[in-house]
Amino acid sequence: MSNALNLETTTRVIAAGQEAAAGIGVAMCITIVDTAGTLVAFQRMDGAWLGSVDISQRKARTSALFPMPSAVLGEMSQPGGPIYGVEATNGGLVSFGGGLPLAAADGTIIGAVGVSGGLVDQDVAVAEAVAKAV
Repeated sequence: MSNALNLETTTRVIAAGQEAAAGIGVAMCITIVDTAGTLVAFQRMDGAWLGSVDISQRKARTSALFPMPSAVLGEMSQPGGPIYGVEATNGGLVSFGGGLPLAAADGTIIGAVGVSGGLVDQDVAVAEAVAKAV
C-alpha cells in the first residue's frame, strides 16, 4: 500500500468504521482528512446527529494538525496545562476523544480520522476500527 489516502483506502476504512458503529448500534459521522487537515472523505450514517458532522470533521483536523489522539490534546489543554486554550486556535479544535492519526504500515502519518455520534468511548472505538483498517 502507498503512503497516501486514495479513494480505495478511504472507502475501505470508512466501511470498517461503519461496521464498527453498526455493531454497537450507533449512527456515526466519520471523516477522513489528509495531513493538512483537508477533507478526503466523509460519511454520515442514516440517523446520525447533524451536530456530529462538524464535530467529526474538527476531531479529524485536530488529529491531523497535531498528530496525536484528540483526547491527548485534551489532556494537555486543561486549565493549567501546557497548551491551555489551544482548542480556540486553527478555526476550532476538538479536545476530547474520537480523533486519531492514521498511519501507513511503515508508521508514516498519512492523515487522520474523526468520529462523532455516540458517547466519547464509542467514538474512540469506531475511530480505532478505522485506524486499524488502514
